[in-house]
Amino acid sequence: MSKRHIRLGAFLFGVGHHLAAWRAPEVDPAAYTRFEHFRDLTLSAERAGFDAVFFADNVALPGAPLDVLSRGAQAYYWEPLTLLAALATQTDRIGLIATVSSTYLPPYHLARKFASLDHLSNGRVGWNLVTSGSDAEARNFGLDHQLGHADRYARAREYIQVVQGLWDSWDDDAHLFDKAAQRVFDPAKVRPLNHVGQHYAVAGPLQSARPVQGHPVIVQAGSSDDGKDLAAASAEVVFTAQQDLAEARDFYADLKARAAACGRAPDQILVMPGVMPFVAATEAQARAKLERLQALVDPKAALRLLSGFLGVDASGFDLDAPLPDLPVTEGWQSRQKLFADLTAREGLTVRDLLDRVVPARGHKVVVGDPGQVADLLEDWFAGGAADGFNILPATLPGGLDDFNALVVPELRRRGLISDQPEGATLRDHLGLARPAARVPEPSLEPKESLHER
Repeated sequence: MSKRHIRLGAFLFGVGHHLAAWRAPEVDPAAYTRFEHFRDLTLSAERAGFDAVFFADNVALPGAPLDVLSRGAQAYYWEPLTLLAALATQTDRIGLIATVSSTYLPPYHLARKFASLDHLSNGRVGWNLVTSGSDAEARNFGLDHQLGHADRYARAREYIQVVQGLWDSWDDDAHLFDKAAQRVFDPAKVRPLNHVGQHYAVAGPLQSARPVQGHPVIVQAGSSDDGKDLAAASAEVVFTAQQDLAEARDFYADLKARAAACGRAPDQILVMPGVMPFVAATEAQARAKLERLQALVDPKAALRLLSGFLGVDASGFDLDAPLPDLPVTEGWQSRQKLFADLTAREGLTVRDLLDRVVPARGHKVVVGDPGQVADLLEDWFAGGAADGFNILPATLPGGLDDFNALVVPELRRRGLISDQPEGATLRDHLGLARPAARVPEPSLEPKESLHER
């Protein structure tokens, strides 16, 4: 059995994940409007040996006044699948993962787009499934409010079933291209889906051949109970925000146990917490990098960010008081709980919480020299808290350059990351099995006609 290695993803967001990244003197704030910015970052991650790059997305500007948003919100400028298609032509090895919401794109469209991207990239794409969590997004699709949390996840479970059924509607060897027999494909190896469920009715089959990977890698980022249940049944990589090693271990063990209860091998679902590194030759120099960015944060932008995660307007909170009791949100339930638990555990005020939220939005921040940063990653990896990490550079390109130059060589010296690419596809890089095509089971009868909804 080959040695277990840390899997590395580079989470590329605008000109950096820190809320004030765009104000840093060394950062070009307009860079994220240019394709070359993301091309160069992706190539840098590929050269360093990252397994994948990751792009988040939502389908609305955040629900706040434009004057407040203008103080620091980095819009999701690029439609991510368009960006992945362009990056696939510029790269050779690295995996390409993008977020698409199951709530607002019909499953046939998603299955077709990702199948096309998997062929275009020779098997290097992954789909980060989200269900969307804001009223601002809902209003762009004819709804006054977002769907309820439980309803979104119930729909997502059926959505995945449809998408995977469409990917499996062609056998791997269905195409013949036999001129003599006048057969482009073997009709016995192509199946209509004929899915009629509670939320979707999709005939199929897909228009294109089965994806190179069988299924593009499915990534999921929810850490609520609904999110963990969905991930345990369907996800292959789970992106999570964890602050504490003990809690990260608990999350890891819980998710693996849920996957086993679904009949899945625990090593076929990888847990990759987000980590924001501030690294320099010395810890003092690394800490100065963080403090310099913290000093650039606009308080109104920070409160806007916190409001989005909590699901309530935080602009009137007493900054020097503890976080008030909050109603359960229909949006980011896991992040609301993470912030509430953090403030209770460490006795934080709202002002203290803002200082912790604005760098990495709830993900772990590690500050130190290369050995100290590598120590934390190794402790979490060896200690049953992570299979890998999604690295969130505070500024771009500088934060990624620092990690590549200082931490990657240290991880490689310790034998924690592989010296050689593991195979050609994203599944190969991550050590994930290629699924065999499955003949779909008969769909459940809907409780009511879809046309009555």
